[in-house]
Amino acid sequence: MDRDVLRYYERGEEDRRLREGDGRLELWRTQDVLRRVLPPPPARVLDVGGGPGVHAEWLAADGHAVRLVDPVPLHVEQASRIPGVTARHGDARDLPVPDASADAVLLLGPLYHLVDRADRVRALREAARAVRPGGVVAAASIGRYAALHDMLRKGRYRGERAIVDASVTSGVLRATPDMGFTTAYLHEPQEPPHEFADAGLPGARSYGLEGAAWLFGDLGRLLEDDRATVLEALRAVESVPSLLGVSGHVITVAARPR
Repeated sequence: MDRDVLRYYERGEEDRRLREGDGRLELWRTQDVLRRVLPPPPARVLDVGGGPGVHAEWLAADGHAVRLVDPVPLHVEQASRIPGVTARHGDARDLPVPDASADAVLLLGPLYHLVDRADRVRALREAARAVRPGGVVAAASIGRYAALHDMLRKGRYRGERAIVDASVTSGVLRATPDMGFTTAYLHEPQEPPHEFADAGLPGARSYGLEGAAWLFGDLGRLLEDDRATVLEALRAVESVPSLLGVSGHVITVAARPR
C-alpha cells in the first residue's frame, strides 16, 4: 500500500469524517443508493476497503451479514468491534475470499487510491469473482474536478494550484497533508462504467451522491433544517449525465452476469 495513503488513514479520522459536518451528506446518500440496489437483508455483503466500518455498521444493523476487508490495521481493529461485522486484513486486488461467496461486494474506497487503471480493473475483477452470479458490485469514485471545486470553495486554490491543475489533467491527485487528503485517482464520469465492463461487469449505472449540493455554503444548515428534502432532490437528479461530473463522489453499480 502507498505509504502516504497508509499514513493518512492511520490518523484515525475516517470514522469522524463521515459522521460530522458536510461529510454526513456522503454517508446518507450512500445509504440511500445502496438500500435501493442491494439485495434485501439478510444478504452476504463483502465490504472491501471498508475502513473503520462506518458503512458496515449500518449494513449490519439493517440485517446483512457483513465481512469487511481493509489494508489498514487500525481500520481492521476498529471494524472488528462492531456487532455483526467480521473484519480482516486484505487487498482489494487479491481478496482473501472464495469465489461467489457474497451476494454483494462493495468497494467504497479502494478505487480512490489505485492510481493505475490496471489495478482498478483488477480490483473490480476480484469483486466480480467474489460475488455470486446475479449479485451486485458497487464501487465509489471521486469526481475528476473534486479537488478543484474543494480548493476553490475553501479559498485555497491559489496556494495549491499546481497540484490541483495536475489532477484535472491527469486524474492523479498528489495531495499534501495540508490539503486534507492523500494520493488519489479522480475519475471522469464516463470512466467507471468502462472499468466495470473491462472487469466483466457490463451494464453499469452511475449515481452522483452529492450533485452540486456539496458546494453550497449553507449545506450544513440545509441538512439540519430539511435533510429529507435535500436527499429527495439529489435522488431525482442522481444520474443526470451533466451533473455526474460536478458531484464529489459517484457510486457505480452493476450485477455479475448469470
